[in-house]
Amino acid sequence: MAQQRLVQLSAQRPTSTVCVLGTELAVDVAGVWTWGPEGHGAVVLVNCDREEREAARLRGEAAATRSYEDLKDMSQLVLHTRGPRAIFAGHRLVLHVSYSDADKLGVFYGGPGPSMEDYKHVLGGQKLSYAVKPSRHHEENVFYVEALSFPDAGFDGLFSLHVTLLDSTEKGSLETPVFTDTVVFRVAPWIMTPNTLAPAEVYVCSVAGNQEFVVAVSALAQRAGCPVTVCPQLENRHDRWIQDEIEFGYVQAPHKTFPVVFDSPRDGGLKDFPVKRILGPDFGYVAREAPEGASGLDSFGNLEVSPPVTAQGKDFPLGRILVGSSFPRFGGRRMAKAVREFLVAQRVQAPVELFSDWLSVGHVDEFLTFVPAPDRQGFRLLLASPSACYRLLKEKQEEGYGEATMFEGLKGVAKVSVNELLADEALRRFNAFAQSCVSWNRAVLKRELGLAERDIVDVPQLFQGDGRGGARAFFPDMVNMLVLGKHLGIPKPFGPVIHGQCCLEEKVRSLLEPLGLSCTFIDDFFSYHALAGDVHCGTNVRRKPFSFKWWHMVP
Repeated sequence: MAQQRLVQLSAQRPTSTVCVLGTELAVDVAGVWTWGPEGHGAVVLVNCDREEREAARLRGEAAATRSYEDLKDMSQLVLHTRGPRAIFAGHRLVLHVSYSDADKLGVFYGGPGPSMEDYKHVLGGQKLSYAVKPSRHHEENVFYVEALSFPDAGFDGLFSLHVTLLDSTEKGSLETPVFTDTVVFRVAPWIMTPNTLAPAEVYVCSVAGNQEFVVAVSALAQRAGCPVTVCPQLENRHDRWIQDEIEFGYVQAPHKTFPVVFDSPRDGGLKDFPVKRILGPDFGYVAREAPEGASGLDSFGNLEVSPPVTAQGKDFPLGRILVGSSFPRFGGRRMAKAVREFLVAQRVQAPVELFSDWLSVGHVDEFLTFVPAPDRQGFRLLLASPSACYRLLKEKQEEGYGEATMFEGLKGVAKVSVNELLADEALRRFNAFAQSCVSWNRAVLKRELGLAERDIVDVPQLFQGDGRGGARAFFPDMVNMLVLGKHLGIPKPFGPVIHGQCCLEEKVRSLLEPLGLSCTFIDDFFSYHALAGDVHCGTNVRRKPFSFKWWHMVP
């Protein structure tokens, strides 16, 4: 009987074909999930895109499907029952899941008919098995599978569903298993999107005193052909730091892709915004808490991702996640363990830890960003550079512009000349420290992202002490920019004005415009910079997904 394969399971592979275990695949790979273009195994999405269903799940309820739209998010599991129907008179067919996997999935079934009203929850949670009654007129029974948990510490993202044919011909005796077939599912990971991907939507908060900033960001987005969502003060509760509260990404299976917002443990005034305004049909939500207490490094300005790279002989077609840490300093701040474990468990964007605890705020977006480029890697890494800034200032002094001053046009801000900046030994010593920290990260980034010096652009920037040993930008931090395709929204630095032109702006244009990029300098001095943030901190971008399919890579 086992050789006749009367019962088989199949589910969508990460290709356009159907996997029938025991038929298309050799027996020795049944029950195994493999990566790569020639890999096999099914993909399933986490049910995270409907608030009412997620709330029911968190309450421990078995949420029933509500519409055909629910089923479209799920992966199909097909049970094939071929052969004489009489065989099932003395045998029982059971679909089952192990106890260890049961809390990670939900399986729904509506019988052989098409009626939506008949669909019910048959596996998952407390339901470990379901007896299937093969129909006389149907050789296939279609089940719908969803995941309830993302990969994380203690869960590698894999679970299995089994179908077993039991011999029950002898009344009063125990049923005997005849054979079992298995399908392995991998939960689709949460994937971050780098600056090189096309923007789909820009987010910014409206708070007291930042109206001109919102107008400038909206105008830039319009030039980039990108819609803008403005979070009003009633919803942001005076919290302007939308980059720190959330990070946008997506999930993808062969049959469905949708965005998912990752909510940080920061929980500022914006903490309810992602659930109340972003979560919805085909827009998912995931969060991780910091039971040990959130630090400044748990804000998602400290969470970035590189474009695709190849490093040390290994391809990273979806890029690598970058997070700031206290390393190499001992005893400093680190991103919450739960967040770090979640990011590592997704596997497809292997995280790299950088040293950001030297900064007062402590975020990687204070000293780096990526912009698209038409050649080589397809991007440039921009790094904040005190050394480059001092070289520029020295050059202007030697050209006879030592009396040109910074911060022109800013009321209540002391003007400082090029000569004064170059003569300030305490500032120079502090920036030597800042440069050493950036240089340490530069070496890590070159190694872990496979970059050469020609892939890196040094952006002039100075830092100053905060009085507690940390660093913050001396003038608006130009790498802390908004990237919308070729359109860049850069913090206006208010540098020394020479012949009516800010020499810092002029320098940045000379570095980036040859790459086909358009530089717009946005005044955020009082609305963001004076509060220890800049343009990137005050904005967020949902981007289009990669064209590359994650299951084709080999982590």
